[in-house]
Formats: sequence, structure tokens, C-alpha cells
Amino acid sequence: MLVQLAIRDIVLIDRIDFDPDRGLTVLTGETGAGKSILLDAFTLALGGRGDGSLVRSGQTQGQVTAVFDLPPAHPAREAARAQAIDVDGDLILRRVQMADGRTRAFVNDQAVSAQALRAIGASIVEIHGQHDDRALTDASTHRGLLDAFGCLTKQADDVRAAHRRMRESAEARAAEEARLGKARAEADYLTHAHAELSKLKAEPGEEEKLATRRQQMMQAEKVATDLREAFETVGGDGSPISALAAALRRLERRQAQAPTLIDPSLAALSSALDSVEAARAVLESALEEAAYDPRELERVEERLFGLRAAGRKYQCAVDALPALAEKFAANLAALAAGESALVKLAAEAERAKAQFADKAAALSKARAAAAKKLDKAVMAELAPLKLERAQFFTQIDADAAGATADGIDRVEFWVQTNPGARPGPLMKVASGGELARFMLALKVTLADKGSAPTLVFDEIDTGVGGAVADAIGQRLARLASRVQVLAVTHAPQVAARAGKHFRIAKADADKGKRVATHLAPLDARQRQEEIARMLAGATITEEARAAAARLLQAG
Repeated sequence: MLVQLAIRDIVLIDRIDFDPDRGLTVLTGETGAGKSILLDAFTLALGGRGDGSLVRSGQTQGQVTAVFDLPPAHPAREAARAQAIDVDGDLILRRVQMADGRTRAFVNDQAVSAQALRAIGASIVEIHGQHDDRALTDASTHRGLLDAFGCLTKQADDVRAAHRRMRESAEARAAEEARLGKARAEADYLTHAHAELSKLKAEPGEEEKLATRRQQMMQAEKVATDLREAFETVGGDGSPISALAAALRRLERRQAQAPTLIDPSLAALSSALDSVEAARAVLESALEEAAYDPRELERVEERLFGLRAAGRKYQCAVDALPALAEKFAANLAALAAGESALVKLAAEAERAKAQFADKAAALSKARAAAAKKLDKAVMAELAPLKLERAQFFTQIDADAAGATADGIDRVEFWVQTNPGARPGPLMKVASGGELARFMLALKVTLADKGSAPTLVFDEIDTGVGGAVADAIGQRLARLASRVQVLAVTHAPQVAARAGKHFRIAKADADKGKRVATHLAPLDARQRQEEIARMLAGATITEEARAAAARLLQAG
């Protein structure tokens, strides 16, 4: 509920502190006293459109602060938490209006955008007047209000969950179909490529080994001749090994005769013979390695060129061919498995679609039943409000083909103001005074079903009097037993039923240099006098005072 409204320097208001009652609070005053200014200021605090002309003349800025006491789980607190705002204690909405047209918005002293302030304010306060274009007149809210009235919110949540499952399963099916469609288009290619690579049986590192072997064999032919000539020199017919061995034997026979002279020579000849023998062995080994079968070179080249051709064909390195073969095999396996998975996904999608259709149809049937009860309840409120010839009905258009997360129903409140008149949407058919009374009848019926905690009715009694005004007062009082109601009224019958009564009036300020709007709470005596004024006009008679007393007693 609204705990306090503080207004500073707005139009004719220099300072007003308004603390309404928990139930029904009324504001009265003569025409032009400033009631509309107070409501404009309140709307500004709730995120309404700013205007530099709202700032009191001579001031650089005006300010409006609205303090609310709300339950811990109220949507307004959740919206504030989404803005990273500390919401412990009261929720304080503040708007600063600059004379140059700029505005600043705050929630619990934390700066927010006007849009965020408006979203929070809309969940706390509803303002209804003859020219109101919000709240119940917004057809997009009617389906939710009908669900709340019929206690169908849980069922509507189930439908939304079923719709989400249907959408998700349809998306999963479509994604798998797209993937398989692409795979099917490539199936022939995959089969051929996998068969080709499987036959090729490429191995990691094979290209490098083959290239090295090919290079060795191509170079071997060039060096083989020189190796053979070197071998013939060392180990062939002209080899020095025999001569060295013979010289070594002769010196060994003479060794005993002159050891000092022969030993060094024997050592040198022995070393030379060993080196020549080693050279012969190395050259022999090199010749063996240089020897190759030309057919082997042909086989190596054929394999190497085949691997490289496959790499070019599949646009990858030769070493990546084994992994590519495995990938093609996996894709073929996935294609086979995907066909089976698609069948399952399709079945799940159809099952989710059927479940949503069943739940949406059941909800539509429940809405139709709830609509009849709502129509009956609203109609019961119309006659006392001088709308006895009017008809109210909840128009439900069910369209399974146009189903949404909210079901298959488009819900809108329609009225027929007079017999024979064309029925139509509430906002388009009802006149200003009729609209306000239809709103009151609806709010009384829906008061504890999704209503904002604070309702403001702006002169909804305009143009009515007597029994109709009394009926409006009764319904506002009934409504105020469940939510906080603020009413700007010219009807004494309405004012008499309030729990708290404020009078708004103009008075001279600054020694008569300007006029200012003031708001004052009325005690019992002052309240009787104000209601007498509302009954009698400029001259208050004793009869008017007596009539005011009777109204207050009845109220």
C-alpha cells in the first residue's frame, strides 16, 4: 500500500505530504483546487511522462516521492531486485523533474531509467478515470484476469510449460532433420571416400618414410660406380693387402736380428693393413646398401604418389588421412544411428504437440466456464451503478491454429451499453462515465484476483448522483476491504464512506503574491462540514449539515 506521498514544487504545489489510509481514502475539493495536479504528480513518481511545465514557477526542479509498504514477494520487489536494488524495508520511488524537461528516477535512492521505474510502478498502482487507457482497458491483460478469477493460473502455467516442451522438441527434431538432410546429401560421397581411404590404409608417418627411402634409392645409382671403383682399389685385384701382408711376413722373419729397427716398422705395417681391411669392409657394406631392386623404387614411388594424390583430393595432409578415414566411418555410423534417433525425436515431438493440444483445450474449456461466472458477477454490479440496461460479457475466440504459450484463446472484455446497440470491446464502446463504472464493477469482482495493492479512482462519479453515487461509494468501500483505494470524488455519498478524508484547496501564499495548493486531513467536524458543502454548494445550510451527518452515520 501507499504509505506516504511527498510532493515538492510541482505546478501550484510547493509542499504536500499525503499519508492515505489502508482502506478507502478520499480527496475532495472544489473544481480547479488542484486534485488533478496531485494525481499528475503521483503518476510522475510511478514513471509517467515528465514535462518541464510541471515544475513550479521560479523553481529549477520539482520532486515527488512515493513510499510503499509491500509484501516480501511482491512483483515490484522482484523487479527492483532485477535492477540490483536493495529492497529491504519500504520501497521508495522518487522522480525529480527539471524545469528544462529532463527527469531523474530513483528506487530506494538508486538511479534507474524511467522505463524501469514505470515497470515497477505499474505493478503497485492502477489509476482509473474517465479517460483511462491502462489497467483493465488493456485487452492484453484480460486473459490473465480471467485466469485469476477462475483460479486457472496453475493450469495456465502447465499449458505454458507444455508449450515450451513442444517448442523444444520441435526444435530438436528440426535440427536433427537438417543434420541428417545434409548427411544424406553426402552419403554417396561418404561411402565412396570411406571405401577409398580404407583400401589405401594410410599410416601416420608413412609419407616421410617413403620419401626418405625413395631419395636413398635415387641417389644410390649415382654413387654405386664410385663405391665399386673404391672397393676394387682396396679389395680387388690391385689391392695392396697382399703386398702389405708379404712385407709384414718378411720383416717378422728378420725381427730377431734387429728388433730395434724392425719393431716400429712392423707396427706401422700392421696398422696400415688393418686400416685397409677396415676400408674394404666399409666399402663392401656400402655397396650392399647401394644395391636395390628397380622394382622396389617403382613400388615406393607408386605408394608415395598415391598417398599424396589422396591428400590433394581430400584437401588434407597425408598424415591426416587415417583420421579422416575414421571421421568418414563415424559419419556413416551416425547417419545410420541418426535415422533411428530421428524417428524417436519425431515421436517425442508429436507426443509433446498432442499433450499441449490436450492441455490447451482443457484450459479453453475451463476459461469458458469461468467467463460465464465472471459475466454473471459483473452483471450483478451493473444495475446499482445505473447500467441496468447494459450487458457485459467475456469474448473468447479459440483458435487452435494460432496457439501460443498462453493457449488457444484470445480473451477480451466486451460490453453492450444499451439494447440493440452494437456490442464491442470495452474501451471502444463505453463512454467516459460508463467506462469508469464498468471499471469499478470489474475491480469489485476481481479485487483479490491479480489486482495492484493500490487503486486510484479519479472522479468516476462524475455525472451521477443519488442512488448511483451511493452504489459507487458502497462498492469502493467493499473494494477497500481488500486493497487500498484512493478516490478523488465530488459525490458526498462516496466521501461519507471513506476511512480517511482529505480536502484539497487553493490559498494565497507569499503575502498574496501567488496561489498555492494545500492538502489537509479532516477531523470529524471538518469532514461533516465538507460533505455539507458538497451537498449544498457555496452556502452551507443546517439542512445540509444534518444530511451530511446522516450520510456519515450511514457510511
